[in-house]
Amino acid sequence: MSAVLVFDIETIPDVDGLRRLHGLDASLSDAEIAEMAFQQRRSQHGSDFLPHYLQRVAVISCALRSGKDLKVWSLAAPEQGEGEIIQRFFDGIEKYTPQLVSWNGGGFDLPVLHYRGLVHGVTAPRYWDLGDGDFGDSREFKWNNYISRYHTRHLDLMDLLALYQPRANAPLDDLAKMIGFPGKLGMDGSKVWEAWLAGEIAGIRDYCETDVMNTYLVYQRFRLMRGELTREEYEAEMTFVRSELSAIDKPHWREFVAAWAG
Repeated sequence: MSAVLVFDIETIPDVDGLRRLHGLDASLSDAEIAEMAFQQRRSQHGSDFLPHYLQRVAVISCALRSGKDLKVWSLAAPEQGEGEIIQRFFDGIEKYTPQLVSWNGGGFDLPVLHYRGLVHGVTAPRYWDLGDGDFGDSREFKWNNYISRYHTRHLDLMDLLALYQPRANAPLDDLAKMIGFPGKLGMDGSKVWEAWLAGEIAGIRDYCETDVMNTYLVYQRFRLMRGELTREEYEAEMTFVRSELSAIDKPHWREFVAAWAG
């Protein structure tokens, strides 16, 4: 089995960027600056969802299935700066050249990582390989790279299952729960900024990790439907994942396993 890397990010408003762009008074708090940006966005677009380039990456959570191993971890502030978080994520792609899997990664996560990577001077040659280089297996990337929407080296499950029709998109939480997986547990993306301001950074990380695992489980169900896995192989993978998560002595994984139906 080739390496599979499922990922998800959580973001907060880039208040430092907003200060620079609008010449805002240094005495204003982060919460005040973010609220000003939300109000302006609501008045112009009817939603306080800020554009991708004004999202600061707080957490990148990953699940790596490689060989006989399954590892779940997070690259997260404040232990690491945003630039380091993003660079380490792309370094992992450089090292493993994995199958990337996401839920709406093409619509949100990766564009955010592109913009923020530019801001921080991140390098990611393998990720950006489009098959026009002269090194190694670069030519293979002409036909299957991470960038093209219709290639599968990055598989955006939400986009593919909707047949690239935004009106057909499904929420990960709903679909996971309908299948029998845990879905979201106590937090969603709309609560991340509030949790950040309250210092609940560990809760954001835990939430992001469980979202990654929901995505991984839905991906396995997709592989069953696609014929990549037999029914027996699928059931064996479910048993394996449940066992691996049960062995992690952390509250969010205990809650996740407990919420996983039959």
